[in-house]
Amino acid sequence: MRDGITLVSGNVWAQVIAFASYLVLSRLFSPEDFGFYNVFYSYIEVLVIVSTCKYELAVVLADNDREAAAVSRLALRLNTVVSIALLTLLLVLCAVGRSEAFAGTRLATLDPKLALLVPPMVYFCGTSRVYSQLLNRFRKFRQLALSEVVGSTSGVLFKALFGLPRLAATLWHSIGLPLGTILGRICANINLAVKCRRLGLPRDTDRSERKAAAARFHNFPLFTMPKDLVNSLSYNLPFLWLALYFDKAEVGLFALALTCTFRPVNIFNSAFEKLLYVRVTEKVRAGKTISGDIRRFILTINAVALPVFVVAFIFGGDIFGFLFGDRWSGCGYYIRCLLPWVYVTLTSASLVFISNVFSRQRTEFFFYLMLLALRVASVVWGIASGDFRHSILFFALSGAVVNGALAVWYMRLVARYESNVSL
Repeated sequence: MRDGITLVSGNVWAQVIAFASYLVLSRLFSPEDFGFYNVFYSYIEVLVIVSTCKYELAVVLADNDREAAAVSRLALRLNTVVSIALLTLLLVLCAVGRSEAFAGTRLATLDPKLALLVPPMVYFCGTSRVYSQLLNRFRKFRQLALSEVVGSTSGVLFKALFGLPRLAATLWHSIGLPLGTILGRICANINLAVKCRRLGLPRDTDRSERKAAAARFHNFPLFTMPKDLVNSLSYNLPFLWLALYFDKAEVGLFALALTCTFRPVNIFNSAFEKLLYVRVTEKVRAGKTISGDIRRFILTINAVALPVFVVAFIFGGDIFGFLFGDRWSGCGYYIRCLLPWVYVTLTSASLVFISNVFSRQRTEFFFYLMLLALRVASVVWGIASGDFRHSILFFALSGAVVNGALAVWYMRLVARYESNVSL
């Protein structure tokens, strides 16, 4: 319980800082700026999954520290190779986009100052995920919480600096949101790297050990990575696809509503998912029961969350307009659309590690394929009808339905394990 409080307290501070920053950033940057930023960040969330092939999740499952060191170095090297390849590709595309042969095509609209920020962001996000799992393995929850605060605080300071009125209409203001995020992630990575060096992991792992780790944990690139890739693509469809056909200001309203509703839940889920992943993995190795931990977690978070979500559904729009200003009052509709999906995700996303513990990633993958199909249908309907708001409503409802089904499936896996333990 103390570990959970440590993780959540650090994440809560990071969340308070991030939320408070939006009270300022929403007045320094326009809805259009937020719309473009979320389009940029949606690419990061998709590409970072490919950059490590999800091998970082195997760090907790490794049998010993040597194997953990081997699989972490494998993930770090993959991340470096993918980031460099991505940078090379974007440099070529930016050069091609400027040539006369492609004048008037979509390639000619490539914006190098934004496109070239993608590879460094992918690199630092990828390394951060690997370092976090190493600290998670060794139960260094206080250091994990501190890194969240460091990254959040520094990112906010950089964004606010680039958003100052004296920098308006300059290059620094136009890329202020993504550049501030990168610089904040760099600060968090420095903190994480220093802590990981103190873990005393073996540094002499060779190629054969990395290959053995890659073979043993092959389910992660084969099933977990495609599953997360499909999930991330479907989650970011409004920014990757729908945003091409609608006003960026409307996209920005949806983006801020999505951020302010999902950010607290994501940080909470991240903290407890790390804690439960380690605890449940250890108990499964020892052949102990796990249903009590899972049941207490679900009952506790739902007892706390339900009244909060009811109040947010009724008064969320008014509160949002008061906090962020009149030009953000249109976020109220999107908050009501998102809250059922967010509420279900509060449970399902915290239990996502269960498929890894029981090596059931293949079955889980089909849930996310179903989710992608439903969300593609909602986006296509929105484009065809020209109705952005109803498209987002159907998009959010599909997330609530599939995540609810996932939560039920996770509990069935737990029940099946419990029945075998009791024999």
